[in-house]
Amino acid sequence: MVSVAGAIFRVKRHINYGVMVNGFHQSCALNHKWRWRQGLTSNPTTFGPLTNLPDYSFKDGRPTPLGTRQKTRMDTQKQYAERIVKLVSEIDYAVDRHARQQEEEKRERQRILDSKLKPKGDLLLQESKVKKSSSSN
Repeated sequence: MVSVAGAIFRVKRHINYGVMVNGFHQSCALNHKWRWRQGLTSNPTTFGPLTNLPDYSFKDGRPTPLGTRQKTRMDTQKQYAERIVKLVSEIDYAVDRHARQQEEEKRERQRILDSKLKPKGDLLLQESKVKKSSSSN
């Protein structure tokens, strides 16, 4: 027998905590797996028709005033969207900058190689003769 304020713990696939208080069972956690299988959000008070839609409507079609925290939620979502756009633009800039830096390093490396590798000796003389003969023709 469970005492009046005793706790009952069951373990199946996940831990389900249930507490008996004064002979009544109280669940201290939502059953997230059931809500997920039903296509619902994990927290019922964050999203849904009861929180997103107005409580009433006018017959003549006038817009209803915003709900208690609806304006706050809308402002929060707007701030999230602005932050996402800002961060995506920063990432795009970083990717472009990295590509430009890689291209610049590649050009610099090629410039150094081109300045180091010059024909010498007989090859230089043969190359200058070829240039002279082609320019005179």
